[in-house]
Amino acid sequence: MTSATTRDRAEEIIRAVGGPANVRALTHCATRLRFELRDASVVDQQAVEAVPGVMGAVPQSGDRYQVVVGGAVQTVFTQIMGLPEMAGVGVGRQSDADVKAAARSKARGKVAWLDAVFEYLSDSFRPLLGVLLGASLIIAFAAVLDALGVVDFRADDKPATWVFVDAMWRAVFYFLPIMVAYNAAKKLQVDPWLGATVMAAVMTPNFLSLTDAATTVCTTNATLGTTACVADVFGLPMQLNDYGGQVFVPLIMVAVLAPLYRGLKRVFPENIQMVFVPFLSMVVMIPVTAFLLGPLGIWLGSGLGDGLAWLNGNAPIVFAIVIPLIYPFLVPLGLHWPLNALMLVNLNTLGYDFIQGPMGAWNFACFGATAGVLVLAVRDKDVQMRQTATGALAAGLLGGISEPSLYGIHLRFKRIYPRMLVGCLTGGVIIGVLGGVDTNAFAFTSLLTIPVFSPIPVYLIAIAAAFAVSMVLVIVSDYRTPEQRAEARAAREQAEADLALESASVAAPVAATVGAGAPAAGPVAAAPAAPAAPAAPTTAVLAPVAGEVVPLAEVDDPVFASKALGEGVGVVPSDGVVVAPVAGELLTVADTGHAFGLKTADGVEVLVHVGIDTVKLAGTGFEVAVRKGEHVAAGDRLVTVDLGVVREAGYDTTTLVTVVNARALARVEPRPAGTVARGAVVVDVEP
Repeated sequence: MTSATTRDRAEEIIRAVGGPANVRALTHCATRLRFELRDASVVDQQAVEAVPGVMGAVPQSGDRYQVVVGGAVQTVFTQIMGLPEMAGVGVGRQSDADVKAAARSKARGKVAWLDAVFEYLSDSFRPLLGVLLGASLIIAFAAVLDALGVVDFRADDKPATWVFVDAMWRAVFYFLPIMVAYNAAKKLQVDPWLGATVMAAVMTPNFLSLTDAATTVCTTNATLGTTACVADVFGLPMQLNDYGGQVFVPLIMVAVLAPLYRGLKRVFPENIQMVFVPFLSMVVMIPVTAFLLGPLGIWLGSGLGDGLAWLNGNAPIVFAIVIPLIYPFLVPLGLHWPLNALMLVNLNTLGYDFIQGPMGAWNFACFGATAGVLVLAVRDKDVQMRQTATGALAAGLLGGISEPSLYGIHLRFKRIYPRMLVGCLTGGVIIGVLGGVDTNAFAFTSLLTIPVFSPIPVYLIAIAAAFAVSMVLVIVSDYRTPEQRAEARAAREQAEADLALESASVAAPVAATVGAGAPAAGPVAAAPAAPAAPAAPTTAVLAPVAGEVVPLAEVDDPVFASKALGEGVGVVPSDGVVVAPVAGELLTVADTGHAFGLKTADGVEVLVHVGIDTVKLAGTGFEVAVRKGEHVAAGDRLVTVDLGVVREAGYDTTTLVTVVNARALARVEPRPAGTVARGAVVVDVEP
């Protein structure tokens, strides 16, 4: 058979399954392409199996179809998806964005204006995550140096170097209103630079210098220790505020600017809009912001902050529990931004924030659940989930970012949330009972930002407990349903069998080539050593159990019935003693005792699979008598199975025996159905 390039192979596979128009979605596991087709009846299975590199094709229920490719599956999948004609075809697994959209759609659409408000808030802050994270890490670095006594960052007489370091992170928070105004204006389809300019006008040194004007009157509140100034501008009183770090003001301002901007664009012709629309927008909105919207935003933010401060002061345990318990539901819906905005308000008005401490309990409970998933993925050799969980855990512990965990794992497996919430509750209770946790900086809750919280011991105990509880609960009870676990194990078994089949199909022709191409030996002085006696050829595969032989096509397992794992038979056993069907080396011995792979001296590879779906028994009822790597003779005992346990659990006891590298052999012919004794011939083989 002539070899084909990967691109040729990709095109042939797509052509054989009915063309791009017949492919609804395509994904892959470790060894198989998994198609979701529009009409599986049009697939030319013979053409699929004739494609070079394809080891088998497995029709599934409905319009699903699997093509066994082996270890090259990722390359073939990438090549197929790169074909121009496949541009409109999706992948079967939802992307993180799809999961996010699905989660949000459950709570959206009932109150349209409320949906629009939360979307507006979310899109005004989301683009700033990068710089906010960068600033929080600089704060964490400074806090570590402060804790180690290298420099006192709270001192008024810091060296110029550390004053400059302060400026690096303060720039983000001081000019945050301008950044928020830019994003908010962009969201509402207003010139974003116009929104930024209006906000910047009330943050200029000129505006701030109004506090020193002769007509400005300032009063001090002795109770609160605050000073309020009112300037006389255009004969009207203007309340002066420091808008650095304020986020409600730009949000309100842009919401008012948007209808004005659109109205002006309707009034002026397009050829003069560039001049008059920005001009009139600034002339109107800067005074409106300074006189009305700015003070209103300050009042709104302070009022909400004071309300939460009252709850934190009067019912700290309730507050510390509520915050970590509601965050897991707010974040997937994008509804957490108002609370994040209140954190910034607290820092500006109170000088500290009390929300981020309890929020840390939720974040670390989230990361703990991800760590539990990672442990199980490593144990189960789930490569894809291990990669997903590793990346999500790194993003969480080092960056304080929960979205990769949420959208990549937690929202895909419903069992995770209840276990994670127990971790959230544990951390919240600890913070509440021990008196709360505050911070004087806006910081993403990660390992690197622990030093910015006070008291550190309370915060450390709380997040460690939240992390550990979530992780242990996920490990102990698993994040998957029994059905999902069984599916994952079956997929892993399939992958191992497919890879064994692939290696066998490669090894067979190589061995033949080496044997045929050995050079003739020249004359030598010494007599040649006597050649080793060749191994007797394998001519038969024996019944591993006594019972009734059934054709492979009739067994209740689509993978074996399709002969993707080789030609052979099934035997409904009359007793539980399972023996080796051939003499050879044990290449694989499943820990659960339900599957064995053997290879004879002349290269025949045989798979013995005891029962169907019996991997779910996790070894219960199986007494394994051999180990991987052992050499056994035909008839040697492999395992003793308690058939009563298997039947009581609801599993089919049919034992399958197949020649996995049947295509590399001259002949593999199963014998007819009927009653057989253990050790009787059930498959004739000709290497």
